[in-house]
Amino acid sequence: MHHERVSENVYWFQSEIYAQVTAGVVAGPQWAIVIDTLALPEETLAIRDFVEHEVGIQVRYVINTHYHADHTWGNCFFPGATIISHSLCRDLLEERAIPALETARKQNSAFRQVKIVLPHLTFNEGVLTLRVGKKNLTIMPAPGHSADGIAVLIEEDRVLFAGDAFMPLPYVVDGNVDEMAATIKKIGRMGLENIIQGHGDIILRGEIEAAVRENLNYLTNIRKVAKTAARRKASIDYLDENNVESSGKSRVNLSGLAEELHRRNLRALLIQEQAEAEAAKKK
Repeated sequence: MHHERVSENVYWFQSEIYAQVTAGVVAGPQWAIVIDTLALPEETLAIRDFVEHEVGIQVRYVINTHYHADHTWGNCFFPGATIISHSLCRDLLEERAIPALETARKQNSAFRQVKIVLPHLTFNEGVLTLRVGKKNLTIMPAPGHSADGIAVLIEEDRVLFAGDAFMPLPYVVDGNVDEMAATIKKIGRMGLENIIQGHGDIILRGEIEAAVRENLNYLTNIRKVAKTAARRKASIDYLDENNVESSGKSRVNLSGLAEELHRRNLRALLIQEQAEAEAAKKK
């Protein structure tokens, strides 16, 4: 697992095992906050070891930016910590994560030590604020990748832990493309020093404008492809002709997963377009 110091008492961690998924730590003089956990127990445990032995404090809070397994299944490795999330995150973890974990345990013995721990403190509108040492954290909604998405802004440093609302390849299969675009535009207007993506490398201040523009262009492009495909008889064949590069992104993103995620995006948007067309016919 790779990790870096982003600013004073703020750390970033990136998985070397699964899809460059990221997590963060904000440390105070007496306790720390962890932002997301990683996909496999061994990497989440390495974050805990870093906080307890290198920083020398305990984790008091864990913030889940959304309910997906690679960001939440490590909650159980911080016993005694208060888990914070959007209220929808708690609902979705209870509904989907518990059965998904049972399946995962059968496929990978590493998950036998995992237990789903539901968030203790949730919100569904406005923002939450926390103070850690000299840092003020603002926790805000950031939907698009999923309905329960939140982001964490470290006010003094203008560093945003964006969760999967910002990724090298926007992924909307479990979310909403319009909400994703609105969230990305909002992030672009925040005057940030760094964006910590839910997957991928840190985006630096001088790179933010281009990254925002590229992600918005990608969303526009895949919407156009899906709309065109919906009007064609061989709609799937048309989708298959449109690879990730033709929509403005590199296939090497996310450890080579970009092309597969792109195709899932297109299929999800095609289904949405077809459903809307059917509904219009019935009016």
